[in-house]
Amino acid sequence: MKKRIVSLLAIVIALSMALAACTKNDNSSASSGGASSSSTSASASASGSDSASAAPVPIKVFSIQESGIDLTTNKFSKFIEDKFNIKFDWQLNPSDGAKEKRQISLASGDYPDAYILPSYIDHFSQADLLKYGKQGVIVPLNDLIDQYGPNIKAAMEAHPDLKQYITAPDGNIYGLVSYTQCFHCSYPNKMWVNTKWMKQLGIQPPKTTEEFKAMLEAFKTKDPNGNGKQDEVPLSGSIEDFGVRVVPYLMNGFVYDDDRNYLNLKDGKVVSAAITPEWKEGLAYIKSLYDEKLIDPGAFTQNAEAFKKIGENGDAQILGAGAGMHPAIFVNIDKGNRFSADYDALPPLTGPHGSLATHDGGGVDPGAKFVITNKASKEAQVALIKMVDYMFTPEGQTNGASGMEGIDWEKPGPDDVALDESVKAQFKPIPATEGEAPRNAGWSGVAHFYQPKEYRDSFVSATDIYDSAGYERRLYQATLEYQGHEPKELFPLWSLWIDPSLTDEASILQTNLKNYIERSELQFITGNLDLNKDWDSYVKGLKDLKLDRYLEILQQAYDKAAK
Repeated sequence: MKKRIVSLLAIVIALSMALAACTKNDNSSASSGGASSSSTSASASASGSDSASAAPVPIKVFSIQESGIDLTTNKFSKFIEDKFNIKFDWQLNPSDGAKEKRQISLASGDYPDAYILPSYIDHFSQADLLKYGKQGVIVPLNDLIDQYGPNIKAAMEAHPDLKQYITAPDGNIYGLVSYTQCFHCSYPNKMWVNTKWMKQLGIQPPKTTEEFKAMLEAFKTKDPNGNGKQDEVPLSGSIEDFGVRVVPYLMNGFVYDDDRNYLNLKDGKVVSAAITPEWKEGLAYIKSLYDEKLIDPGAFTQNAEAFKKIGENGDAQILGAGAGMHPAIFVNIDKGNRFSADYDALPPLTGPHGSLATHDGGGVDPGAKFVITNKASKEAQVALIKMVDYMFTPEGQTNGASGMEGIDWEKPGPDDVALDESVKAQFKPIPATEGEAPRNAGWSGVAHFYQPKEYRDSFVSATDIYDSAGYERRLYQATLEYQGHEPKELFPLWSLWIDPSLTDEASILQTNLKNYIERSELQFITGNLDLNKDWDSYVKGLKDLKLDRYLEILQQAYDKAAK
């Protein structure tokens, strides 16, 4: 399912700004994308090939075959080969099964010089980096960055959290993350409601959990699609990532739901939200919606394809509200669509204990999308780090991720408006024409290396938010309704490095606890477990799965990082 969502995100990228979808917040500095102009020019001189007459450096790279992109014939691939005197030997893999093939290649010993992966499809986890770094399979990048990566160093200085993400507990940098601060992705759990139906029924936007319930009741019983049938689905969602699960948005009126591992931070101490009285109260509220058939039962079992069949129902519009990072998950947004403009984001609801929004701290996934292995020659290592350093410049990142200048983007005109209207527009996407063949001029997510919010915010976006060309602005404006609703204290699990001796234990505990919480959550909502009779047994089950030990390990990592 995640792969299907990724394909949806690819559409969003192409339609909006050819920026990363979902890998997290909006980025771009109006002038230099976070790297100084001096370091950018330094890269220009340092990153070119040392000798135009030297034979190209052969480099074998494991990567992904994405729709509409062939890295072997790609225009940006050719540009990079010429600029850095490289000859690529691509090992391309379909998105499905890419992670398994990467692991097999490493286990077999038949691995390439480098891995360059889109983080939203597959990348090296922190545990992977520590494991293969200790084995010597992947090489530390510290010295290479010091000598040949002025823009990478400038980015770490401009964004200290980037350095935290990539520096292992032993001080080594074993790989580089996709530092993509996708603003709309960083508040993933949004609720999109059918405002056309609300207007027809004379309903004001609900502000509280009880008003939201009343709206769903009206959607169910008052025939807002006007076909004389009670076929409306008041609320639906899906079971994968990208904010499609219905529980977090609803639970956030009761207790903060991070939609990951159900962790909260209280006065510097990590705690589990899933054993609190507020969690129990939130489950009772969600169960009331389920019992009254206001939540589609499929929301707890279906994939994105099934979710979109509800949003794009052929006979009549039937969806009242849909959970998701963005509405293209459940309705079409391309030209000629039927329902896209009917759905607007509803700000966080106020419940008995707050009005919270799930926030991931900025949208950067920990781990590494780029590593160099011990198979790479010294010449290959230097060429690779120079190449990546180029993609830490605004020009390099845009040519790589969006496509080549003059093909996929151009300089803005005087009337063009940046996504953040307070900054100067820097990059203007050139939209594809209907029936046009894939341009194959960029690497898309494979090239997502450095997209801080200020960089992404400087892309031109159409001002009509319901036009496909203005989709990113629509998401940006919607996300402003959620910004600031996160708790004052967030447990930054995404940026913590757990002690290498404890990573296996923590991983097992995390998986067992998460599965148990989510399985029990569903059973309480559907009535297979009784919130009154079975709650204490549920809490005991979490204790038996060593919840306290898991929290202890995380607290150690947090305390160490805070020093």
